[in-house]
Amino acid sequence: MSFDSFGLHPDLMRAIAEVGYTTPTPIQAEAIPVVISGKDVMGAAQTGTGKTAAFTLPILQRLMPFANTSASPARHPVRALMLAPTRELADQIAQNVELYAKHVPLKSVVVFGGVDMAPQTAALRAGVEILIATPGRLLDHVQQKTVSLGAVSVLVLDEADRMLDMGFLPDLQRIVNLLPKTRQSLLFSATFSPEIRKLAKTFLHENPVVIEVAARNATAENVTQVVYRVERAEQKRAAVAHLIKSEGLRQVIVFTNTKIGAGRLARELQQAGIPADAIHGDKSQSERLATLEKFKKGEVEVMVATDVAARGLDIAELPAVINCDLPYSPEDYVHRIGRTGRAGASGRAMSLAAPEDEKLLVDIEKLVKKTISRESLPGDFRIERPSRSGSSHESSRDAGRDRGRSGRSRDSDRGGSAESPRFPMPRPAPVPSDPIFSQPYESKPVAASPSTGATVPVAKPAGPGLSGIRRAPRAVPALLGGKTKPETAA
Repeated sequence: MSFDSFGLHPDLMRAIAEVGYTTPTPIQAEAIPVVISGKDVMGAAQTGTGKTAAFTLPILQRLMPFANTSASPARHPVRALMLAPTRELADQIAQNVELYAKHVPLKSVVVFGGVDMAPQTAALRAGVEILIATPGRLLDHVQQKTVSLGAVSVLVLDEADRMLDMGFLPDLQRIVNLLPKTRQSLLFSATFSPEIRKLAKTFLHENPVVIEVAARNATAENVTQVVYRVERAEQKRAAVAHLIKSEGLRQVIVFTNTKIGAGRLARELQQAGIPADAIHGDKSQSERLATLEKFKKGEVEVMVATDVAARGLDIAELPAVINCDLPYSPEDYVHRIGRTGRAGASGRAMSLAAPEDEKLLVDIEKLVKKTISRESLPGDFRIERPSRSGSSHESSRDAGRDRGRSGRSRDSDRGGSAESPRFPMPRPAPVPSDPIFSQPYESKPVAASPSTGATVPVAKPAGPGLSGIRRAPRAVPALLGGKTKPETAA
C-alpha cells in the first residue's frame, strides 16, 4: 500500500513526497481512510509509528474544500481543534501540521502557556482553520474572547490517556461543551487502560472505530531494553555518567522522576565534562524550547528530563534513552522508551534499578508483558566507599543517621574514634572570671562596732581588682521619737 491509494489532494501528496514518506505505517494505513470518511476513531499504536500523520493528513484532506487565500478573518474560522497535554507535544504537532500543509492555503497556530499571549491573540484574530492547544491556555483565550469554537468540525485528543486523566478532565469537559454536537472526535495514544477506554467513550459518538495495530501498551520491537543493577540509589548519577562515557553515547535523553533530581544530575554531568542540560516544569517555556533546540542541533549531548518531555518529542535518530529513575506509572515507561527507535530505526532503552525499585520494575513488566533482562553495569564501574575522616558529604550524612538511631557513631561502637561532623558545633564563648565568684566561700570573723557595739564582719585585704575600703555601718536613728531602741542584755 502507498499514500496514492488514499486519494489525497495533490498538494498534500507533494508535501508527503518532500518529507520522504513512501509507505504508510500500520496505524496510518488503517486510520487515514476511516478519518477521511468522517467516523469517530479511537486509535492505539506503539510510540513512534506516525500517529500524528495518521490524523493530520486526513483532517487536511477534509478541510481542503474550505481552503482559501482571503485576508478576511471571517473566511478562516477554527474548523479543527487538536488538544495536547504538554507544551512540547503541542509544539511538535504544530510543526508537523505546518510541514504537511505547506502547499495548501490552510492556516494553523499553536497556543500554550508559559509565553506571552499577545502574539497568540494576534494570530487567532487573523483567522486560522487548525488550532493546536493545551487545555489551560485555550480556556484563557476563550475567557478573553479571542477565539470562537462554534465552527469546529473535528476534535483531536492526542495522548488521550493523559488528557482524560482526572487532572485534565474538568478543563476538557468545559472545552467540549463549547463545541458543536455534530463533530468528529479522534483519540490517539500509545497506551489505553480499561478505565480510560470507558471514560473516552463518553466523548465519542456511539460505536467509534477502534484501531489497534499492536498489543495494548506494547513497546516497540526494535528497541533493546535492559536494566542495570546498582547497589544504592545514590550511585545512579555516577552510573549515568559511566554509561554515557563507556558506551560512547553522543545524543541521549535521561529521565528522572523529580525536577530537583533533573537539575542535580545535569550539573553533575557537566562537572564530569559531559555537555548536558535539564528540561522540566520549573523552567520557562522559552528555556525549555531553547534547550530542546540545542539538543537537536547537537550542542547539548545529554538532555535530562522529567516526564514532561516523555510524550510527543520526535527527535530523529535518537540512539538511546536512560531511565535514571524508573517511573512511578508503568505507562510512562512506554512513552519514555518510545523516544528512541522511531520510524523503524533501532534504539536502546537502559534503566537503572536499586533494590528498592524492584516493585516498579515488576509493574512495568506486567504492563508490557515482557521480562526485561537484568545485567551488571558494563566496564569497570566502582564507587569508592567514603572514608571515615569526615571529608565527604555522604560519610557525614551516614554518621549523622547512625547517631540519630543509637546516640553514637559506628566507629565509637567499634572502639574507634568517632568521626567529626561536617559542620562542627561552635565552641562557647569564654565566660569572664570575677574574683568574687571564683573564690571559695570562707566564714569571716566578726568584731564589735565601736559606735553601736554591733558585730560586723572584719574586712579582708583587698584582692586584685577590688577596693580595699570597707566602712562600718553607721547607727540608724529611730524613725519615731528620735530615740534609739535600748539594747537588751543577752
